[in-house]
Amino acid sequence: MGTALAVRLSSKGYPVVAVSSSTKAPAQRLADAVSGCLMCDTAQAVADSAQLVFVTTPDDAIEAVVAELHWHKGQSVVHCSGADSTDILEQAREDGAYVGGFHPLQTFASVTHAIENIPGSTFAIEAEEPLLTTLKEMASALDGTCVRLSAEDKVLYHAAAVIACNYFVTLVQQATDLWETFGVSSQQATKALLPLLRGTLNNIDNVGLPNCLTGPIARGDLGTIRKHLASLKRAAPQVLSIYRELGLKTIPIALAKGRIDEERANELRELLKEENL
Repeated sequence: MGTALAVRLSSKGYPVVAVSSSTKAPAQRLADAVSGCLMCDTAQAVADSAQLVFVTTPDDAIEAVVAELHWHKGQSVVHCSGADSTDILEQAREDGAYVGGFHPLQTFASVTHAIENIPGSTFAIEAEEPLLTTLKEMASALDGTCVRLSAEDKVLYHAAAVIACNYFVTLVQQATDLWETFGVSSQQATKALLPLLRGTLNNIDNVGLPNCLTGPIARGDLGTIRKHLASLKRAAPQVLSIYRELGLKTIPIALAKGRIDEERANELRELLKEENL
């Protein structure tokens, strides 16, 4: 994330002057990627040379790193954690610095993908003026939008991101595992499912919730769901609980879409109850 922000902000005219890391290779990679960026031996050297410092360590290390450095009045110190509030920057605040959070709502599987993916993202910002305006301007420079969060909002915001992103991967893994039961490899299954996944994302984007929902629950198709449950119980019982829970959570979306009524919704709930599996 640090490298992606540095590369993209530098390309938009923000001077990136220094970088430091506990391991040399990532810092050198960033310095090589950004013109005019100096690799420093210590984090304190970065703190002494930059007016705005991004702390892009792993979340659990942010507070300790910030606490061991000396900051100066009027400086800005920003972390990029999705779940943590600016409370973990207390040492910088006590030293007179402005503190903030700037979290790109994006997935970064590698440095290359991070640089590619970050433009157009939504950025969760926690800050007060004048830093708030600076971070909003940075989000705009990155062709993104921003949402301002309070300290109390951060954990639920990040949990939502985990559900939408990380657990989406888990669901795809569950689906490809089912394909292996009829002799298709995970790699082949993933390739086959990708057009369906992309189509679903397009529907979410273009049609929106709840109208983008398709499938047997959206139609109230009890017979198909009954067949699913029977086959899963026989061939992949470890998936039954996931299928049931997701089905129950999908019923309200189907109701909101208007394709089923409350009577059919109750029939679906009864069918998906654990004791009936």
